[in-house]
Amino acid sequence: MSNPNQFTLLKQRRFAPFFWTQFAGAANDNLFKFALTVMVTYQLSVSWLPPNLAGLVIGAVFILPFVLFSATSGQLADKLDKAAVFRFVKNLEIAIMLLGAYGFYASHVVVLLVCVFLMGLHSTLFGPVKFAYIPQVLDEREITGGNGVVEMGTFVAILLGNVVGGVLVALPEVGHSAVAVACIALAVLGRMAAQAIPSAPSTDPDLVMNWNPISETIKNLKLAHSNIVVFRSLLGISWMWFFGAVFLGQFPSLAKDVLHGDANVASLLLVVFSIGIGVGSLLCEVLSKRHVEMGLVPFGAIGMSVFAIDFYFAAHALPASIEMGIAAFIAQPHHWRVMADLALLALFAGLYSVPMYALVQLRTNPSHRARIIAANNILNAFFMIVSSILAGALLSLGATIPQIFLLVGIANAVFTGYIFWLTPEYIQRFKAIAPWSR
Repeated sequence: MSNPNQFTLLKQRRFAPFFWTQFAGAANDNLFKFALTVMVTYQLSVSWLPPNLAGLVIGAVFILPFVLFSATSGQLADKLDKAAVFRFVKNLEIAIMLLGAYGFYASHVVVLLVCVFLMGLHSTLFGPVKFAYIPQVLDEREITGGNGVVEMGTFVAILLGNVVGGVLVALPEVGHSAVAVACIALAVLGRMAAQAIPSAPSTDPDLVMNWNPISETIKNLKLAHSNIVVFRSLLGISWMWFFGAVFLGQFPSLAKDVLHGDANVASLLLVVFSIGIGVGSLLCEVLSKRHVEMGLVPFGAIGMSVFAIDFYFAAHALPASIEMGIAAFIAQPHHWRVMADLALLALFAGLYSVPMYALVQLRTNPSHRARIIAANNILNAFFMIVSSILAGALLSLGATIPQIFLLVGIANAVFTGYIFWLTPEYIQRFKAIAPWSR
């Protein structure tokens, strides 16, 4: 039976243990990665890993398993009971964090990078079963709200993981040990939550596993392309990750070089962005009237472009200043426009992405739903890699960060406009729900 709103799902066994399992995993990923980044950047001198490349290298190592193992993870999620997959993945996380605890205790960067790769594998295995589980336990009127809660939870977990990781690793003398204990504790809590997830039977128990990632990836992409609306939605979701990666990847430099703020200002930008995504994700259920509403996607795309472009005008000509903390930063009126643009473009990104995920889940055959989501994860990884390369190339050519955001805002209008032109159903639904159509 459908619930009055999405928050009641957090009281039910079919959803609540799953939510806290994925929340703990996302928090642990980001706590571990950010603590390692801070350690390599500020605390250790590693000749083969310069501080200015630490974040890029750690991010690349984390994403690599998505390219290598997504095809296999999609098959496992379709073939096996999803609750069993959740528990296996959380067992793996505990083992990884025990190894990571040694890495932090011994300040062994190579071991910690191996753990980053293994945590990427953990997330690769978790992604398809996570998004295939939601439509298996929620009905059509609950899917949008369920996805919104998960999206909100993911970004809150990312935020908390980064903040806690940065605080713990900076503790004098005990910082590394504190990070190790926190990572193990989160992994254990996630495993405890996974134990309560009810059985979600296999949707294709007779599936014969193909262990060749290349041929299976091609097969999954062809499978996705057989439903052209689903395939174009996968491209649209991957574009959102391209868009978001450009902004998230530039926050430290944006805070320091453009906004003249310190590291706390960079953290503030992450907070503002995460709140925006969370609010936008939760609004989807209300605005869609508890259905999967494609019309929200063009609405979200328009807002993403409008506020990305306005961000350029708000930030491109700020006066020179000495480095500011958060109090001095928010005391400047022109910084409020910057933060408003950031919050609103993130909010509209939530309105854009949640209905697309719900549409893919609803219109994909349950027997191969996880493999389609695995194909989406590969596309997401590819788009994020390309976004990093393009942003780096533009910076090397002399582009400023506000100029990059301007170009991304314009590119967003072109790319999403092309997707909507190819799939008129998006525009038709947008016109149907627009206030002026009534």
